Amino acid sequence: MKKLFGFLLTVLVIYVIYLDLTVGTLTPSPAKQVDAKVETVIKKQSGLPSFEAKVKPGETVISIVEHRLEKPLPVSITDLIEDFKKLNQGRNPEKIQIGSTYHFPDYSK
Repeated sequence: MKKLFGFLLTVLVIYVIYLDLTVGTLTPSPAKQVDAKVETVIKKQSGLPSFEAKVKPGETVISIVEHRLEKPLPVSITDLIEDFKKLNQGRNPEKIQIGSTYHFPDYSK
């Protein structure tokens, strides 16, 4: 009788462990959907000629400026980065966000 009781207790413990690992014992809390919208407003800090543009997926600072000029950059990439940082309060051009609006240096003149 002791062996049967021990066997049934072992089977019950294994079943409870299996059920806990697969289904879980905590009731799931209802998931809340949060809509986050990031909007960046940047004030012009420098006397450099510039234009505002909203960043689209796949665009970089270089591609946006070259698209505006419709030709290759007339300055070095280092100068472009420095001018971008001056116009955008020291923001890093590698970390621009899709959907945000930034000031870009205008080299068309």
